[in-house]
Amino acid sequence: MWELVNLINVEEFKNRVQNAPEFPHFCLDDFLKEEFAEAIFESFPDYEYAQKVGFEFKAVNEKKKVQITDSKLFPPPIKQLNDLLASAEFVEMLSYVFDIDSLQSDPTLIGGGIHQTDSGGRLDVHVDFNFVEKNQMHRRLNLLLYFNKNWKEEYGGYLDLWDKDVKNRIGYFEPKFNRLCGFVTSDISFHGVTPIHCPKGVVRQSFATYYYTKDAPEGWDGKKHSTIFKPRPDEFLRGHVSMPIEKLGKRFKKIINAIKYKLIS
Repeated sequence: MWELVNLINVEEFKNRVQNAPEFPHFCLDDFLKEEFAEAIFESFPDYEYAQKVGFEFKAVNEKKKVQITDSKLFPPPIKQLNDLLASAEFVEMLSYVFDIDSLQSDPTLIGGGIHQTDSGGRLDVHVDFNFVEKNQMHRRLNLLLYFNKNWKEEYGGYLDLWDKDVKNRIGYFEPKFNRLCGFVTSDISFHGVTPIHCPKGVVRQSFATYYYTKDAPEGWDGKKHSTIFKPRPDEFLRGHVSMPIEKLGKRFKKIINAIKYKLIS
């Protein structure tokens, strides 16, 4: 495994993570060996193919993003990357760096895998779901690895990290080639992707994977929740109009589905 990764000073890495402001997080450039990173970049499927075989988000809070979570559909270099990030040695290192005992990878890649976002796409600031009922697992850690070359700030698509009140941005990271970003999954680890305005033929590319534990995190209040979105400080209309309408629509859909289920059963 380690022959695919550039040398990491684990103690320095741990110190950086544990001393990050607000919540443990990091940004690490040149993560993979150049040849391996190039092979992954070249193997990324085009956006149209990803739309056909993956899942496309079309909600107010998350749109024009396609994800492929089925590892059987990954090109060989991306399959190799997935295996690396799920390997016992790598997961053990993450457990040590983040001080999370018994961390486990997710072979089903719920919400992870290949991510591609076209122009007009966005992902509003949020904290992620904290529990998977099917596996009875607590979500603990997010890793995001970027594969974009010659990316410009005017394209948007930056990962932004926020304080617990979503008032002050604590991190702003370009999704540049071979950059690895990661952070704990908690009720205060607010993060998002700035609106994307890339030119035709350019899409934002990344690979995401998340890690879990059977045991609840220390201090957990026992409340399970799905993804919680919040507006940025300059997004008044989204916070007071678009997001409430989206939330109301989801509630209405749940009620309709429940009624249909009762009628069928």
